[in-house]
Amino acid sequence: MSDPQEIVDLTYQVKKLAIGKISDINDINRETTFLALNALIEAARAGDAGKGFAVVANQVKHVSNRISEITGILNKELAGSLSKLTDLGDSMIERLRSHEGQRYADLALNMIDVIDRNLYERSCDVRWWATDSAIVDCVANPEASVQRYASQRLSVILGSYTVYRDLWIVDAKGTVVANGRPDTYGVVGKSVAEMASFKSAMKTRNGDDYVAADVEALAMLRGAPVATYATAIRANGDANGHALGALLIFFDWGPQASSIVKGVRLTDEEWKRTRCMIVDSAFRVIATSDDKATLGEHLKIETNGKKSGFYQALDGRMVSFAVTPGYESYRGLGWYGVIVREKPDARPATAR
Repeated sequence: MSDPQEIVDLTYQVKKLAIGKISDINDINRETTFLALNALIEAARAGDAGKGFAVVANQVKHVSNRISEITGILNKELAGSLSKLTDLGDSMIERLRSHEGQRYADLALNMIDVIDRNLYERSCDVRWWATDSAIVDCVANPEASVQRYASQRLSVILGSYTVYRDLWIVDAKGTVVANGRPDTYGVVGKSVAEMASFKSAMKTRNGDDYVAADVEALAMLRGAPVATYATAIRANGDANGHALGALLIFFDWGPQASSIVKGVRLTDEEWKRTRCMIVDSAFRVIATSDDKATLGEHLKIETNGKKSGFYQALDGRMVSFAVTPGYESYRGLGWYGVIVREKPDARPATAR
């Protein structure tokens, strides 16, 4: 199917060609008229000998006048119609872009909504597991056997919940006392006392409270990008018990986010020049469908205070966006779903 923009561009080319050729005809006709006038003058000077030539000169002048009339009509009707056609084409493209931009804004909202629903479940997981008796006992009774059992318990959880990179139990001093994958991540005995997620978890008001952190690459998890969720482990697993330590769970961000940004319902043709992204509140790209982004890539979005919308960037790209709506008790972190459409003549995006 032809691209509507190509049709409009072709109309502009035809208009330019028509106006140019009409102008060329007028230039030639002016020269012809000038030559006919000179011929009449010379014929008059020649007297009787120039009468025959004067007849020809008058006929040329007559033809020239007819050409002027025709080019005038062409300029008025053809060029006028082409101008109207290009105006209609521009209006059609504007409506199509508006429809397209809104469609992509809706897809961006759907994308970030899926993220929110997924992360809402993570907020439920951390609060639920923090009341598990094995996890509570691990920080209440710091014996080696208790910690080994807690580690086994975390391992079982990881076997069922495959979206996590690891789970850590941290005591009140900030020392990791057990984790679910000790053979992969040797973090037991290491301090996370200065980690913002741990500090905030220890300050949570009750068992219903939790901490959600932006995506970051953690060195202790071999540089894997994770979304960290944390809450306090409380005495006897009671929602109002005092904090004995903290449970930190690490959502394996890379593969989970990739499946969402690459799962947007676009046609194969649309994917050739479309990039779907998740952008955090600091406008860092934290997930992208073309696999080119790294944590820290910056993408400024011109939201103009809107929660959802679209606009055409100075470079011609169409940018559609939607801010996180949150889900249930998960308020979200101010992230955006963003879809960027390159100009039709831009180089194709990398395949998914």
